[in-house]
This record gives sequence, structure tokens and C-alpha cells, in this order.
Amino acid sequence: MSLNQPTRRSFLQGGAAVFGATSLLGTTAMAALDPNSFKGRVFHASHFGPFEAVVRDGKLVGINNIMELDARPTEMLSYGIKDRTYDKSRINYPMVRKSYLEGWESGDIKPELRGKEEYVKVDWDTAWSLAAKALLDTAANHGNEAIFSSSYGGWSNAGTFRPNVLQGRLINLLGGCTNTSGDWSAGASQVSLPHIIGDMEVYSAQSAWETIRDETDVFVLVGCDPIKNNRVEYRVADHGMYAHWEEIRDAGVKFVSLNPQRTASDEYLNADWVRIVPNTDVALFCAMAYHVVEQGLEARAYMDKYTVGADKWIAYVKGDDDGVAKTPAWAAEITGINEAKIKEMAELFAKSNTEFAGAWSLQRAQHGEMTHWAIINFAALTGKIGKPGCGVGFSWHYGNGGMPASGKSTPSGMSQGRNFVKGICPASRITEMLENPGKEVFYNGNTHTYPDVKVIFNAGNNFMSHQQDTNRLIRALEKVETVISVDVWWTAATRWADIVLPAASTLEQDDITSGGTYSNDRVYAMKKVIEPVGDSLPDYEIFEGLADKLGLWTQFTEGEDKMYHIKLAYEKSSAAAHTPFEDFWEKGYARMDVPEEARKWTRHGDFYQDPEGSPLHTASGKIEMFCEDFAKLEIEDMPGMPQWMEKHEYLGNAKEGQLHVVSPHPWFRLHSQMDQSETLRGLYKIQGREPVRMNTEDAASRGIEDGDLVELYNDRGTVIAGAVVSDDIMPGVISIYEGCWPSLDSKGRCNSGLVNFLTSTQRSSGLAQATTANTTLCSMRKCEDPEGPNMAYEKPPIIEDMEIAEIDEDKLGLDRLEALTASLYADMEPGEKIFFERCTVCHAPREVTHFTQQQWKGITPSMFPRAGLEEDEAALVMDYLMKNASDAVK
Repeated sequence: MSLNQPTRRSFLQGGAAVFGATSLLGTTAMAALDPNSFKGRVFHASHFGPFEAVVRDGKLVGINNIMELDARPTEMLSYGIKDRTYDKSRINYPMVRKSYLEGWESGDIKPELRGKEEYVKVDWDTAWSLAAKALLDTAANHGNEAIFSSSYGGWSNAGTFRPNVLQGRLINLLGGCTNTSGDWSAGASQVSLPHIIGDMEVYSAQSAWETIRDETDVFVLVGCDPIKNNRVEYRVADHGMYAHWEEIRDAGVKFVSLNPQRTASDEYLNADWVRIVPNTDVALFCAMAYHVVEQGLEARAYMDKYTVGADKWIAYVKGDDDGVAKTPAWAAEITGINEAKIKEMAELFAKSNTEFAGAWSLQRAQHGEMTHWAIINFAALTGKIGKPGCGVGFSWHYGNGGMPASGKSTPSGMSQGRNFVKGICPASRITEMLENPGKEVFYNGNTHTYPDVKVIFNAGNNFMSHQQDTNRLIRALEKVETVISVDVWWTAATRWADIVLPAASTLEQDDITSGGTYSNDRVYAMKKVIEPVGDSLPDYEIFEGLADKLGLWTQFTEGEDKMYHIKLAYEKSSAAAHTPFEDFWEKGYARMDVPEEARKWTRHGDFYQDPEGSPLHTASGKIEMFCEDFAKLEIEDMPGMPQWMEKHEYLGNAKEGQLHVVSPHPWFRLHSQMDQSETLRGLYKIQGREPVRMNTEDAASRGIEDGDLVELYNDRGTVIAGAVVSDDIMPGVISIYEGCWPSLDSKGRCNSGLVNFLTSTQRSSGLAQATTANTTLCSMRKCEDPEGPNMAYEKPPIIEDMEIAEIDEDKLGLDRLEALTASLYADMEPGEKIFFERCTVCHAPREVTHFTQQQWKGITPSMFPRAGLEEDEAALVMDYLMKNASDAVK
């Protein structure tokens, strides 16, 4: 440890943190509307909306929604936030798994006991010491690539200073680690669509809602459920689109829903529900294209002007290539949709001003890259993309897609710095990586080699609940020496950890964020409401303490407290130009204007108006109905155009009695967040388990009644769930929400209902290597022998009074760090600094050399607005990307 640098301890003793600790933290956002009400209210913001926390005697006693900011708060805000703050699942103290604590010097740590044995309560210094030693041992003995960060996504809280960002900053000061690439939500399309239509699309703004209301005839929901999924937000939900969806509906726009089950959006928008066999959308859109061509309804002039490869795809659709004409009769056998209905829809969509809204769930499937592409090709075939009220959109269900965008800058936090490890693991391939060190994997045009992972560092991420085939993952983890987890609650990711660092909830620390993923029209203060529960610490202080143990305190903090960095983050937002920080913090929020022209904006409109002057960021500058970029890769399961391909398991090849499992986003949770809320569980759980929706016929044939416990099982695992019997889901399909907390019974069954004990690790394709969670078959039977209540929300066994010897710091070898990192540090150029500071904290790729110049050109139109970059900042970042992309001339 370097002794000539300030430490966290000396900084705090010196009093430099006084401003951050006392000056601004006691203020409230606004007076209660009731002049006689109790005034103890503090402004805060979350994924579930902005609110005022009601505090009495230092304890959170209630949540008040703020009508002018969120007129339609959800139950997650009203009940869930308060419930989980004091829930028994809180991690109150630093914990170390017993065998790991006993064997940290000898190496006899018994990784096979993860998830089975008790934890020991320790102090923070012990936890930091053991974590620091594990990181340094790994870097020194195996290289930094053997440190793996599973902390992708950043959904743990809505703040700018999310734990995954702080963890990235610290580990990059150590020299870096292996990261994931892509994400779980849209891993297939975020790789493929930049080549096809010049943008990720899945994280892009949608046409302004007024253009839909005024110009659209037919709005097609392809697996899309915006009424449910917009209940939460990556930053702060304001539920701003709900009233506008009503206006669109009431203006006479016809909604058609293609889905194996009827959704909340179908009900809300009076949609015509068309049942479709899961994973067969490509067959449907090919068949509709066939009928359009047969009827002479294709837009030949449009395709000539705006697309490339149209004739090759049309030849495939007609069967010229393989001898199989993709007729409506052909698709009827695959999709379960009547031939006449397919023809009817094809003509309706071709002849009308039609907008297609594709869900992310469509591409979380085998050959998932094909589905959004098939929708794009059909829309291009019929001349829709870029016209007002028409086209394609793959983010209507996310971030209040449809709200006009302000174009303003939002707060940005601390730079993560440069990661000197260039290797990656595709987000859904963690199990495969752990099982196969040294194996080569082809991802997005590049070949990578899996590292031999010795340490997994997981901060603010529940990877154990969303990786596929959970039993296989549990077995793979036995090869890892140390798992470190930073979390607020005993989630699955902490129950299979060795070192558990208890984080304070967002209500117990200060932060800053913004509202609207696309609108970007508000900056929010996330003010500390109560003191941390137990011995938990704010994320900043957890990583500050670990940095201090490693001798990196000055580099990590820049000698300042968190409030200093919050103020800097605010100053980078456009709100700072008109609202001083002190005024913003006092009120709790600051608005940013949305320009009037944004209300008439149409996605791809500039390209439609001037394809030469505003080309798409594809190789051709046009919509690629056939893509040479993909064809030349010669990947067997990723052809150069959207084609129907059989799945390894779906209803088309199911064994007798098997059902297709779909696992959409929950109604009362954000993935696994809020599952511990007892109030919310009382609204939807069945006998304490996750509900599974099934058709009346499927239930009756198995002797199952509404409210029964059932077993869902295949050769990967078994889960116990509660039956919801309904005619609003097609026969042969069951629907169980993703994200519940697992709990294994003595037979190895998940007694809680986590669907990923059933899902497979099949990749989407050799291009994107993305998840296929929605390509899953299972069998179902009534559960006759449930083992007691679901224990997912109970603490694991904990030893609170074990006598622990003080760790001798000489045995930690902390002085090794300087030698490990001395050769790594160099000054960053301005564009590089902005990229790592503001563009790698959300959904953008985190390593510039993994993408070509053309791909970066396709990603940046949606990445730069999300990062809130000014024109000059965007130019600096683009210059850095072009000089360092995989195909740049070095």
C-alpha cells in the first residue's frame, strides 16, 4: 500500500466530508398539498417513479406520490419500496461463507458448499481485506482476465452512481477484468440491427405519439405489451405515455396483437388478439410477404429507393431458393393462424398506414436475430419505414417509447476508466465460459477466448436469477475460487457468494438521476431518506473502503466525497444552465424543455425524406433486406436474410404432453426486484409461489384447477408454481414471469418458481450468442408433495458470534498492486474519457475494439442521446471510436 497518499480514514477525520453529510440532506422537495399534514418528507426517485418519503423518528413510514410528476403510480411504488426497505431479507452485516473464512489462508475453501452452508458475521475490515486479497491473488497469479465482472445491466437502482459503475471504476484501477458484452434484454438484435437498419433500434426513441394518433391506421403489437412493461423504467418512470395511449386508441387507431396470450395492453387498447405459436413470427411475416407479392401490393419503387437485397428475399419467400413457397397455407401449419387470417392481415397491413411494434421478447429465442429483421423486411416490402404514422419500432414497450425527446444532456457520473483486459463473455454465456476455459467463441465478427475465471465480482446484479439453466450454473460455479457480491438483500446472487458486502438501499444514500429514457426532460435528486439499515454502507463507501484497502483511495475518489461528484454530475446536465444546484436539490427536480418540433418527429423520417443526404448507418446506407455483412461470415444459424428455421425445441417438435414456456416481464416486479415485498406477493402469488398461466384445456387434461400447485419439469430442472387457469392463453403454451427468487427443496426442485431452472443455454446464433429463454419446452403435472412454505425470502443460516482472528495485513500482500499496475496507466485522450465516463454505463458496448467503424456509426445515433452528449462531445467520442474500432487502420 502506498503510504504517501491520503487515505479514506484521514479524509474523513479531516472533515472534508462535512458539506456532503449535513449541508443539503435535510431538505424536502415540496410542501405537502395538505397544509395541516406532517412535514417530514424527503424527495427521492426510483425505477418505479419519483416520490416523497414520509419519515418519522428516523424511520420510513410511508410513500407519497407526486401527482405533477407521476399521475399514475404503481403498487411497486406505493407498497413495494416501503416493504423491502425493512424486509427480513436485508443483509445487515458483512458476511463470509464459513468454509471460505476458515480456509482463506490454506486454500481449503470448499466451493461445492456454496448455497448450502452458513455464513459468518464479520466486520467491514475483514470483508474488505478478504476481497482485496482475492482480487490481488488472481491478478498476480492468473492475470486480470481471470477476474470476471457479472455486474452488467445497471438495473439495481436508478442512480448515476450505480454499483456496477463504481465497481468498474475500482477494478479498472487494478488493471481491469473480463466483462460481459451485450445484455440480457436485447442481446440478439443489438448486434444484428445496426447492420440491417443502421441502429440498435431496441434502445432508440420511437416516433412521437402525436404522429401515431394523427397518421396511423393500424398499430400491430408483435409480442409487445407497453401497458405492463412501462410500469418500470431504467431510470425514473413517470408513466407519461398512458394518457397518450388512450388518446391514440380513442382516435380510432386499430390495434392488432400477435401473441400466444392476451395481454394487459390488448385489453387496454381494445386490440384484436391473434394467437400465434411461440417462436414462429418469422414464418408469419414471410407468409404475409408472399401474399403481398402475389396480390401485387408490394412497394417496388420504395424498395428500389430505400433498400438493398429485396429481390433475394422475395426469391426466398417465393421458394425459388429451396423449393418451398412460404405461402399462408404453409405458415398456417407452423404458426397455428388460419390461412385466411394470414391473408387478411397481409392485405390490411399493406394497404393501411401501419406501425409495427416488436417486443424484445421476440429475439430472446433461438434464431432471435431473424424475428425483428423479418418485421423490418415486411415493413420495407410494403413501403412503410420512415413515413409518418408508419414503420417499425422495437422500443414501444420500454422507457415510455413515444414520448417526444428533449435532446438535452442528463447527469453523468464518475469515469470507469480504461479496462486493459480486452476479452469478453457474451452476457448469456457465463455458464459456458466457466465450464470451458480456453475455448474460442465467435461473437459479433470477432473470435474471443474464454478466460479461466478465478474470481466473480457481482455488484447490484442478480445474475443467478436470470442466467439460463440455473442448475448447470450452480455446478459451474464450483470451479471458481471466490465469488464477491455487493447487494442490499439476500438475493440468489448473494446466497451463492463467498464474501457478501451489504449495500444500503438507495433511500439510505444520496444520488442523482434523470427521468425518461427517451424524453430526458427531468433531472431528479435521489436524496438520503433514512440512515443505512444495520451495518450496511452506501455503494460509494463500500468501494471507497475497498479502494482504501488497496491503496487506491485517492485515484478512486479524486480526494472528494460523493456529494462533490453528485454536484459535478448535475453540472453536466442541461438543467444546470437555468437551475442552480442548490435550488435543484432543495426542490428535488429540475425540468428540461422539449422542443415543439420533437412532437412531430417520425423514426427514420430523415432517411425517408432524403436517403442520400441522411443515409442509414449500414454498409449500403439503406435498409438491408439481404445483408452481405452476415452472408460473408457463413454462420450456419445466421443467414444473410430473415428465414424460417426450426427451433431445437418448440411446439412444432414437442413430445406428447410438452408445453411451450414463455417468461415475460412481471407485473409487480422489475425482474427480481420487489419479489421480497410481502404486500405485493399477497396480490399475485399462489400458495407463496410464482403464478403460471395455462389454458383451460391443458389444465383439465391434467386434473389441475385454478389455485393448485403444479410442477413444471424437463431434463434441466423442476419448479413448483401456482396455477392460473385462463382462456386468454392458447392451448399448449404456459406463461410464468421471469425473475422470482429461488429456493431449492430436498428434491432439488425450485419451491419458488424460478423459470430459469427450465430454460436452456442454447444460443440465439453464432453471431450474437444471445439468450434463448423463450425457446423452452417442459411438461406439467399437479404437485402432490410440496415441501412446506417457500423459503426464498428467509435469511440463510448465519453464525453471529463466531470468534474470528484479526487478519494480519502482511499476509494479504497488498503491496503487490503497484507492481501490477505501474505499466498500465496513461493519460486518456478527451474522447476516450467521455466514452468511458458517459457511454459505457447503460447499454452501449464497453470495449471499442470489439466493433467495426460501421457498427459504431450504427450504434452512436441512439447511444449519444442516451449519454446526453453535446455536439462537440459527440465529435470527440466519434473520433476516438473511429481510430480504435476493430477495422481501423492502426
